[in-house]
This record gives sequence, structure tokens and C-alpha cells, in this order.
Amino acid sequence: MMLIVRSLIILLVGFRTIVHGVHFRGGTITWRPLNNTPSGSTVAVQIRERYSWNRITYPCDDATIALHGTLGGGTYVTGVSGAWSGAWTNMNTAINCTDYSVALIVSSGEHYETQTFPLNILFSIGFVNGNWLTNLVVGGNNQGWSVVCRVNTVIRPDGYINSSPIAVSLPIVYKEINIQQVHVVEMSDFDGTDTLRCRWANLSGNFNNADECDGVCYGIPGASLIEDNCTLVFTLTNAGVYAAAALQIEDYYSSSYTTPMSSVPIQFLFYGYAAPAGTCTTPPAIIGNRPNRACIGTPIGSNVTEYIIIQVYCPGHAIVDLVSSAPTGMKKSGIINSSPSSYISCVLFSFFHYFVTDVYEIILSWFPIADQYGPQSFCAGAIDTIQLQSNQWCITFLVGFESPDIIRPTMVQGSASPIGTVFQNQTIFSIQTTKSVNRPTLNGTYIYFTDATANNTLVQKFDCGWAPEVIYTGFTTIIRFPVAPWIPGHFYYVTFDSGVASGTDFCGK
Repeated sequence: MMLIVRSLIILLVGFRTIVHGVHFRGGTITWRPLNNTPSGSTVAVQIRERYSWNRITYPCDDATIALHGTLGGGTYVTGVSGAWSGAWTNMNTAINCTDYSVALIVSSGEHYETQTFPLNILFSIGFVNGNWLTNLVVGGNNQGWSVVCRVNTVIRPDGYINSSPIAVSLPIVYKEINIQQVHVVEMSDFDGTDTLRCRWANLSGNFNNADECDGVCYGIPGASLIEDNCTLVFTLTNAGVYAAAALQIEDYYSSSYTTPMSSVPIQFLFYGYAAPAGTCTTPPAIIGNRPNRACIGTPIGSNVTEYIIIQVYCPGHAIVDLVSSAPTGMKKSGIINSSPSSYISCVLFSFFHYFVTDVYEIILSWFPIADQYGPQSFCAGAIDTIQLQSNQWCITFLVGFESPDIIRPTMVQGSASPIGTVFQNQTIFSIQTTKSVNRPTLNGTYIYFTDATANNTLVQKFDCGWAPEVIYTGFTTIIRFPVAPWIPGHFYYVTFDSGVASGTDFCGK
């Protein structure tokens, strides 16, 4: 759901340079109709392909991105099963570079293309070739890849044409070996009522009627998958070795349906590393007012500015690189050390020292275009100088939609109630929004009531993800206090975290 938020984002950074061939590093293929209302006997469908490559084989830098330079090409997405003959035109796999990492030796990019298909057909398309990365725990030795997507123009039970889900992850995610790890793949879908699930890609007997993963099927030994929210739980055991995740994201008309309407691939890599030696091994973290997996309404042509804020907790460590998965056209600034670290000595009953942490930021800027209508996701993560990595952080822009916003109260009652002087026994407060809103899907977003007279003391906070004291009804959010905590003669103010409510336009589950 679309969250009320301001803006923030993250980054991933460089480990020491480790060279591994061959060239493929994963990818995805998705699609959507340009108009989901049936008209005539055909439909124009936009196909999106995104791949990641060995940066040595396919170089990319800031100049490449600025000049819309391409990566790959000369190979094609072809029909692999179903009624594709006569409907599908082979699509070149040349992509415009959008991201790169020097330290991780990876280049990524995407390409959009529109084709016209007959209504009421099903077929699968795939990018099938070789070779994958050699240094894989499963599927090494230059084995091939198979990235397969199911297209379905059959009219849905609600009378519309389906859009496929979208999944996003960083191309390479660094994880420490010999401890249990959890990784969530961001899923979204333009069709608001669909149920999304993910599963392992496999060789046969699937909805695509095709080999979906070639040499990297079940590429993470011992991993488990929570299908409803696409959460991977696993333990890597080999330092210096990669593990490939090959998943299919599928959309169902409702939770009672057993056959998906479409199936899209997402393939990416984990890299295992041993815990680094040293006195401080706390990884960096992404901080700020954008929660992970937030969804923000973003009008077409609007000037989007987001801030990636990273905090480093270990003395002498720095953020050194960025690995990301960004929409076409999004620009990233350099890494800015906005709050240099220092040591401070204090005297109480004895001397002690404490470390004031470094804070880094990267500024993102973007003007979304009409071709990017619908969910557009950004993911990033940060690595410091001794290979400690933050968790992946993702955010989804719902292009073509406005986010709901709080109507700023004035001394005229209506937009918020009560305002001005309130009674000591007042227990019910309300606030109006510009659009109808629901409870957010994520916990950890709060409304705060603070006593300004008592040195800004927190009086009460409510977690809007679950607190029964917060009620959402149309354009109004109501907060009920069990007991009035107000002190006569004191001044109070109310603040809201980003994402305290979700719009009714859909972004993801």
C-alpha cells in the first residue's frame, strides 16, 4: 500500500576486489499492459528486462549512465512455451546501464519494449544462454542460465487485463558465513487485490512449462523460503563462494485460487565471507525517516529527491562504495560524509571515552516518465572498509499516483480536532488526510504526543501498524487515549513518522 512518507534511502559498498568469471549475475523480466481495459482483439504490452553482468566484461561508470550506454546485446529473449509463435517478436537483451559497483565488479541495467499480442493467450518467454558465474556453490563450472517469464493476456475474472508482479533485489548481497541469515525480496503488483507468492524456480512441472533456472536451481543448500512474503532463511558455509537465488514471483486472483495468472523470475547472488578480525564488527545501518519497503506515490514528471542515510558504528570505518538497483534515469550523488566521527572524553566520577559515529549520505534525483507508470523499485546496501555490510534496503515508487498527505491544521476546526486549548479530560483526537487511508502494513511507524513545557518529554506514542488506539476510517485517522495524560497549563505537540498510514492505491504485499 502507498505509505505517507518523506524520503530516505540506502547504499551498499565495496568489499575488497575479488575477480570471478564468467559474466552473468542474474536478472528479471516483467510486463504490463499499457491499458488494462480490453478493447478490440489485441493489447499493447510493455516488456521490461533487467540484468546484471560482470563489470569487467561489460564496463559501466557514471559517464556510461549519463550517455545511456548499453550493456550486452546480440542475444535475445525468445519464446519457450505456449502460444508464442506469431505473437512474440524476439527482444534484444541490450540494456541501458543504470548501476555499477567497482568493488563488487558488477554492472546492471534495464530496457523497455512494447509489443502487441492477441487477447486470451498464454505463453512463456526466456533469456536462455551461458555462462553463469564460475565460483558458485551450486551450478558453477560455466553452467548456463534460464530466466523465464509467463505472459497472460486472458481476461481476468474482474474483466481487466492482468499485469505481472515485480520483484527486486540487489544483484549481489554479502552475508557472513556460519550464522543464520534472513533476506526479503521486495514484491509489488499494480493489480491491487492480487495475492502474491514466490517459489523456487525449477527445471520442469511448473506454470511456465519450461526450465526456469538451468544450472542454478535450488542454488542455496539448506535454504527455506516463506512464500507469502518471499523471505529466504539460510546459512552460508563457504567463504569466498557465491550462492545463486533463482525464484519465481506469481500472482493469484485471490488467496483461494490455486493457478497463478503470471510468473516472473528474479535471480541474484549471495556472497559468503568470514567474520573479519578486529575489535569492532558492528555493520553499518541505514537510518532515517523512510522505512524499509516503503511505498511512495510519485506523479509522472515530478522532481523526486531522496536521501540515503548510512550510519557507521565502528571507529575508523568508512562507507566506500554503492551497489544498487535503480530505475532508469535515477541519478546518484557521490558518497558524502555529512557527520565525521570523533572521540569525546567525559568526566563524571571517572574519565571515559565514547565514539561519536560517522553518518554518510547519498542524494538521489529522478524525473519519472510515462513509460515508468506503476511500481518502480530501488534497492541499495552499504559496505564499509572491512567488508561489513548493511542489510538490503528497498523502497518502491508508485509512479502516476499521489501519496496521501496530512492536512495541516489551522485554528479553524476541521482538518484536526481538537486544536488550540483542550480540556484536561480530552481523550479523542483526529486528523484529516488528502486521500482515503488505511492502517500501514508495516509495524514501527509511530504517532508521538510530546509535552513541550516539560522539556519535550514524550507523553505517549502509538505504533500505527497494530495499536488499537489508532483507528482509520476513510479520510480521518482517530487516536483514542485510554486515560487523558494532560497537565493543566502545559503545551503539547504531535508528530508523525513517515508511513503512519497507507493510501488505498496498491503498491505491494
